Parts: sequence; structure tokens; C-alpha cells
Amino acid sequence: MIPRYSRPELTALWDDKYRFELWLEIELAACKAMEKAGTVPAGTADKVRTAAAGKLDPQRILAIEATTRHDVIAFLTHVEELAGEPARWLHLGMTSSDVLDTSLALQTVRALDQILAKVGDLTTALAKRAREHAKTPMIGRSHGIHAEPVTAGLTFARWHAEVARAAQRIERAREAIRVGKIAGAVGVYGNLDPAIEAEALAELGLEPETVATQIVQRDRHAEVFCALALLGTAIEQIALGVRHWQRTEVGEAEEGFGKGQKGSSAMPHKKNPILSENLTGLARLLRAYAQAGLEDVALWHERDISHSSVERVAMPDATTLADFMTVRATTLVDGLVVHASRMRSNLDRTGGLYFSEAVLLALVKTGLPRQKAYEMVQRAALAAISECAAEGQTGAKPGRFRELLGADADVSSRLDVAALDAAFDLEHHLRHAPHIMERALGAKR
Repeated sequence: MIPRYSRPELTALWDDKYRFELWLEIELAACKAMEKAGTVPAGTADKVRTAAAGKLDPQRILAIEATTRHDVIAFLTHVEELAGEPARWLHLGMTSSDVLDTSLALQTVRALDQILAKVGDLTTALAKRAREHAKTPMIGRSHGIHAEPVTAGLTFARWHAEVARAAQRIERAREAIRVGKIAGAVGVYGNLDPAIEAEALAELGLEPETVATQIVQRDRHAEVFCALALLGTAIEQIALGVRHWQRTEVGEAEEGFGKGQKGSSAMPHKKNPILSENLTGLARLLRAYAQAGLEDVALWHERDISHSSVERVAMPDATTLADFMTVRATTLVDGLVVHASRMRSNLDRTGGLYFSEAVLLALVKTGLPRQKAYEMVQRAALAAISECAAEGQTGAKPGRFRELLGADADVSSRLDVAALDAAFDLEHHLRHAPHIMERALGAKR
């Protein structure tokens, strides 16, 4: 089901009226090419265009299809009703998939163009937040546990880089799908000519399929579905990060909460990460379309019809859904409330335990074997954690890890006060963060 807040500019690409208008343009492009080749009387395409363009009645076509049980025949029948005798020259030597696949390529390319424009908005929003929080320190986590410091700007930059890669994949998929065919029933131009196809497709902005059967090969469509799925997964990465940040125990950022907004029907205090949870669910759906697209690639012989029913649902839904998710993700990023002070307090929660590696390396540089140095640093770290746990707290008291290290004769005999202080330098630890961030924001994907 297409999300109810989807942009009409994109959903319009998939409605019956637009689809039938594209079919007419494809038939007329082929007809014009045949006129130049002398296969069709001169002026035929113009006559049909004058009689039918802008006058197609989708309801009439669907009514005819109810009898014919064939959509392209129903369409051609309606065009004959409008244009009369000249319409008999349409579809000469062509098969239905010449129209259907060429039309699908045009619709998909135009949908991807719209999606790419909105992905650009998302990367702009992420770059803005990255630079805004370039120097906002926060704890990095691995396995959900405090690891070493990063900056909030780096997190936004990482998301930016992933979305930018997703855009590059969509651009490649756009080129892969920018292919049509006007090659006849099994793709061998039995009653056509490759020159007719090349000219007609060029007018439409497409390239001919390398080796067509009755259809354009479906690995192209699968590439689109997979590219869109990876865009959805990049958006889910953002959503998952926000969901973690908004947890009560973390509280480092939260979704914007509008005046009059309600979080729970039962609990007035609730502010829930509803946009992020929505995006997480939609990403699952988008990946399901990728699976369906992959299943459509292998078809019997020169073609069976098992792919058709899938694509009629999947391509409109997947492109519309990806567009919807991208717009919603941009709203999420733009409206995100970052609590820099809470990031700092969480960073300080372990009392400097995150400098353990710096102390370890300082000891190694004095000539101590690495594993021996590891044991010494771990001994002080676990003692600081145990003391805090005994008081019902997590982490370590501020400065306690540093005190225990300084009081340890094995450590102090190798590292004086100045050396220990140098190991506990946050600015030194984050000195390369600006370089990483600019590498991400300035990269050509």
C-alpha cells in the first residue's frame, strides 16, 4: 500500500493515465521511425497524435480490457476508436512487451530521478548536522558498551557517507534500467529492423537491450530494487541510531516533538521515536521488494509471465516507498534535538575508562610486553568498575581510574604524572575527527 503522505509528483508516474500516455508516445516514436524507413505512410504518426494525444480515456481502455483480457490490445483498440484508419499502422511488427518494458523503463528512470533529488536533500541535512556537531564529544559504543570517544558530527558524517553511496548505486541502477526494446516477439526483429528500434528509443532517451528476448532482461530491474533496498537500509541506520539516542537511559538526542503532539494514549509523559520506528519498519518492506526482484530474473526460455504480476505491484510501491522514506528521513534529521550536555555526561559516566588503550600503549612504549601492560591497565579499570558497582552505580567515579593507575607501583614506575596526564587527553584522542568528517562530506561518493 502506498503511504498516504507520498508525494503526488511521484505517484502520478504510476497511474493509468500516465502509463497509457507513455504507451502512445512509444507507439508514435516507433511509427515515426518506420515512416522514415518507408515502412509506414508519411504523416501517420502526426495524424494519430492529433486524434489521440491528450484524449485517451483510461476508463474506456480498462473496460475494453475486461473483455479482451489483454491490456495492450485494449489500448490499441481505444486508439483506433479515436484515430480511425491511420491507427492500423501502429504496433507494426511489435509485441506487447516492446511497449510494456519500454514504458516501465521510462517510468522507473523518472521515478529514480525524483528519488535522487530527495536523497540530495537528505545528504544536505546530514552534512549540516555533521558540521554543527563537529566538536560535540560523545562516547562511542561497541556491542552497546562504552568504547572510546567520538563526536556526534562523525556519526552524522558516517550516515551521510552511507546515504551518498546509496545514491551512487541508484545512479548506476538508473543507467542499467534506461533500456527499452522494440525487437518483436522474441527479440530477433523478425518483422522489424534494429535501426527502427535504435531511432525510436533514442527519441525516448533510452538504449536498446543488448540481447532481448520477448522482454528486457530482469537483472536490470533487480538492480533497481536492490539499490532502493540499500537506500532504505541506510535510512534505517539513521533511524536505529536515533532510537538508541532517545532511550530514557541514554537521552542524547530525540525526535522533534510538535506543540499538541501526543506520545501515548495512556501515558501523557511519553515522547516516542515514532518517525524512526516507522522508517525501520518500512526498510524491511523495501528489502522484501528486492527479494521479489531477484526472484524475477530467471524466466523460462524467451520469457514467461511470472515476473509481470510482481513488477506491477513492486516497482510502483518500491519507488514510491523509497521516496517517502527519504523525505521522512530528511524531516527526522532536520528536526532532531541533540542534547550535547547529555552526551558529555554519558561520556564522563565511566570516569575516563575509555582512555585505557592510551595508557596501555604508553606502557608498551616504555618497553613493557603488551600482555603484561594489558593486565596492569585492566586491573585498575576493573577495580574502578567494582567500586562503583558496590554502590549500586555503573561505570566508575570521576578520576578514580586515573587515581588507581597512579597508585599502582608497576604503572607509576614507568609512567610519571605528566605521561599519565597525556594519556588522558580528550582533544588529542579526537584530533583527527575533523579530517575524517571532511573526507566523508567532501567525498565524491
